[in-house]
Amino acid sequence: MRVGVFYFPTDYGINIAELARALEDRGFESLFVPEHTHIPTGRKTPFPGGGELPKRYSHTHDPFVGLAFAAAATKKLLIGTGILLVPQHEPLATAKSIASLDALSGGRFVFGIGAGWNEDEMNNHGVKHASRFKQMREHVLAMKELWAKEEASYHGEFVKFDPVWSWPKPLQRPNPPILLGGESDHTLRRVVEYCDGWFPRTRAGFDANQAVERLRKMATEKGRDFKTLSITVFGAPAKEEALASYEKAGIKSSLLAVPDGTRDEILAFLDKVAPLAKAHAA
Repeated sequence: MRVGVFYFPTDYGINIAELARALEDRGFESLFVPEHTHIPTGRKTPFPGGGELPKRYSHTHDPFVGLAFAAAATKKLLIGTGILLVPQHEPLATAKSIASLDALSGGRFVFGIGAGWNEDEMNNHGVKHASRFKQMREHVLAMKELWAKEEASYHGEFVKFDPVWSWPKPLQRPNPPILLGGESDHTLRRVVEYCDGWFPRTRAGFDANQAVERLRKMATEKGRDFKTLSITVFGAPAKEEALASYEKAGIKSSLLAVPDGTRDEILAFLDKVAPLAKAHAA
C-alpha cells in the first residue's frame, strides 16, 4: 500500500511546488488537493465538520493550476483532485484541463470527484442541490466520451453536444482513474457504475475489511469486476497500526491530511510521518 497526502493549497500556506518536491523526496506516493471555487458569505448549509467553516476553505488555489505546478516540480509524484466538485465545472472545458494535465505530467493525474455539500456555493453556479448527483454523473460520462473517442457526442438532461473533436487525449487510456468520495450505498452504486475507485473518509467506525467487502458485494450485484476497482482511504490516521490494517484488508492507497499551518510546520509534519510512507512503499 502506498501513502500519499491531501492538502488545501492556500494562498497563505506552503508553495505547492515546494510541497510537491518535499513529498517526492520523502517517499510519498501522491498529492491530492480539495477545491472550492468560492465561499458565499451567506450560510444555508452548515459545515459538515461542525462549528465555523475553517479559513482554508475560502483561500484555495485553483486545483488544476496548483497541480500543474506540482507536476512540473516533480518526476513521479501522483497528482490528484481530492475532490473536484464536478457539477460546478463545465464538462467540455474541464475535460480539456484534465487531459492536458494528464498528458503533460506523463500520466500522473488521478480524478477524485464529488457532488458537493455547500448549497450556497453550488447555487451560484446554477446547480441545484437536489439534482447535483445526476449532474455529476452526466458530466463524468460526457468527459469519458471526450477522452475516449475521436469524435464524441453526448445528449443528456444537463449536458448536450453533437459530435466534437477534443484534443489532447489523456495519456492514461481510456481515462485517468476516477475516484468517488462518500460513504453511502448510493456512493458505492455510483462507483461501480461509472468510476474506477472509491474514496471513503475515515469517519467514526470505519473498518477496512468491512469497506472492502461492501464494495465487493456491490460490484458483484451490479456485474462489475471487483478487480477493476480500487479503494483509497481519505484522511487516514498517521498511525502504523491503522495503515497496516488497511494494507492487510487489501486497500492499495491511503492519504494523510497535511495540516493547515506555516511552511515550517508543514515540513516538520512531513518529516515526522515520512517513515510511514517509506514503510509502505511498494
